[in-house]
Amino acid sequence: MKNIQPINISALMREYNIRLKKGLGQNFLVDAYALERVVEVADISLQDTVLEIGAGVGHLTRYLAAASKQVVAVELDKRLIPPLREVLTPHGNAYVVQGDILNLNPQELVPEGEYIVVANIPYYITSAIIRHLLEADAKPSRIILTIQHEVAQRICAAAGKMSVLALSVQVYGEPYITSRIPAHSFYPAPKVDSASIRIDLYPSPIVPQEKLDTFFKLVKAGFQHKRKTLCNSISAGLGWKKEEAETLLTAAGIDPRRRAQTLSLGEWIEVTMQYDKMNEV
Repeated sequence: MKNIQPINISALMREYNIRLKKGLGQNFLVDAYALERVVEVADISLQDTVLEIGAGVGHLTRYLAAASKQVVAVELDKRLIPPLREVLTPHGNAYVVQGDILNLNPQELVPEGEYIVVANIPYYITSAIIRHLLEADAKPSRIILTIQHEVAQRICAAAGKMSVLALSVQVYGEPYITSRIPAHSFYPAPKVDSASIRIDLYPSPIVPQEKLDTFFKLVKAGFQHKRKTLCNSISAGLGWKKEEAETLLTAAGIDPRRRAQTLSLGEWIEVTMQYDKMNEV
């Protein structure tokens, strides 16, 4: 994209006397090609509104602003708000919000309707953010995440390598990796490569809304002791007798000796349905 000049991030941090915090996952994507690629795979048009989570000091925000109708840029770290506002001064369609996205209502941030989420976030809050967005009254049409490459692979995993994170995402939409981003594309450079992934969201979760809590309860119980058999893990996680877990899994057509990571999303859904049948009054 033309007329978007690199940010002298070192000078900016010195000007505002800011030291970045590893605990907040503050590794800013600064490579121009990678930034353009993120915008490209998001399929953003000049009619779109973008909700950016983890705006940092605006490296990506500027590209999003150039490609969209407007950007609502959310940043948790209060210290970064002044330099972020300075960087975004030329972009009148970029609006800065300081706060924790998990405590903010997307409908209040983007009241006009459909929007796209773009986020550069630490992996440990990925599933929490996705669930927060998908359980909000105003849901995004798609989500583009920049996260550690290994975590991106976990999110896109199939049966055999499933995890709580993968299931937490795949119940809401179809994820796929769009590009691998080398560590040197960030400031400061992390120790591992990252990836950009796109999640195309379903109109509604694959699991019926009223059964989501049960689904997540069973999944978390199943993965609580993932080296154990699924029967032992679920019985321990739910405080059940082993025989009760065996009955549940057998009713769902699952061998109780299998392990949690071998089940497909469809099989976890069947376990959820059978659990509800067993608990019907």
